[in-house]
Amino acid sequence: AEYLPEIIKDSICPVDAKEELLDECERIWKQMEECQSKLMLLGTETLLKSDAKVRQIFFSSTKYLVFCEDMLLISTNPDVLLALGKEELQKVKNDLEMVLSTVQSKNKQLEEDLKREQQWHEEQQQILDALNGIEEETKTQVEQLSRKRYFYSPLPKQVPLEQVAQGRVQAGFEYLQRSRLHNLPRQPVPVLCHPQSKEVFPHIQMELPMFQLVPILINKLISTPHEPYITISDSFWPPYVELLLRYGIALRHPEDPNRIRLEAFHM
Repeated sequence: AEYLPEIIKDSICPVDAKEELLDECERIWKQMEECQSKLMLLGTETLLKSDAKVRQIFFSSTKYLVFCEDMLLISTNPDVLLALGKEELQKVKNDLEMVLSTVQSKNKQLEEDLKREQQWHEEQQQILDALNGIEEETKTQVEQLSRKRYFYSPLPKQVPLEQVAQGRVQAGFEYLQRSRLHNLPRQPVPVLCHPQSKEVFPHIQMELPMFQLVPILINKLISTPHEPYITISDSFWPPYVELLLRYGIALRHPEDPNRIRLEAFHM
């Protein structure tokens, strides 16, 4: 530190410092060659058994090690050390500039990758927004179609449903007619009383046959499904009504026993 002002004022030429350093290196190299030659001569001689010879070899080895450590101090000239320091600093500067250039190049590459990733993300977001828009439009169209079907489709389907219901009930009635109705007793026919007879019969109305009673229940169920009950009149023969109730073909009104309805077989 004491020599730095003098070095700055009286700075020598770098060429002279380099030549001086080379001269000192050659001098040290010559000393190394001399030491190496002495060691080789000592190695070829026959070792004596005396302690003096051993001490001489040990002393020579120690001296050589000390000399090698002293070789690290290349020069004691401050000008030479300054020139070497500048050279080392220049090397360090070059290395740091190279590292800085590498880091900047890497950062630039990372920025480009980041821009590409951001652009890809924006494109994917646009695609997602477009798909969401299409999904919303599709849902709206489906809802509109569902509403149209809800309002318009029951009308043409109502007639086939009535036909199916009527066909099923008619098939059930035909089955009952084939299996049971041919064995049913016939309703009594009113007989005119003899003019001379003491017993006088009131006027008896003709009861409806079974094949007319069941269609009445069917037509009532189909025409007014919200009010399918009919009132039992005098034209309904009680055994026929009881037969329909027992076989589950007809049902009584829960509050009015004089009203019956047909069982909804089609439901």
